[in-house]
Amino acid sequence: QVQLVESGGGLVQPGGSLRLSCAASGSIFSINVMGWYRQAPGKQRESVATITSRGSTIYADSVKGRFTISRDNAKNTVYMEMNSLKPEDSAVYYCNVAWGPRNNYWGQGTQVTVSV
Repeated sequence: QVQLVESGGGLVQPGGSLRLSCAASGSIFSINVMGWYRQAPGKQRESVATITSRGSTIYADSVKGRFTISRDNAKNTVYMEMNSLKPEDSAVYYCNVAWGPRNNYWGQGTQVTVSV
């Protein structure tokens, strides 16, 4: 069983910063992809950023240059530094870890609200 526990969400003013963390535990294959996804009310869940166990990253165009994803393989933890936050970044952010076609796990989500 794999569990993902997220932390770091909250309320921030436009232009502010937040750092999300997600710790994974359980039987996790060492070669995997970890990532952050988000879902705003009335919208589909979308990929924000992903990082492989070797450190290759992919970002959504909307966050390039503002968000940075990183990971600590020894701790099975993924982070995302979010800077220059905009109101449109407001959403529930979900952590994900996946490997192979049948192993795809999600965290419970953490709310990020960007508002004055």
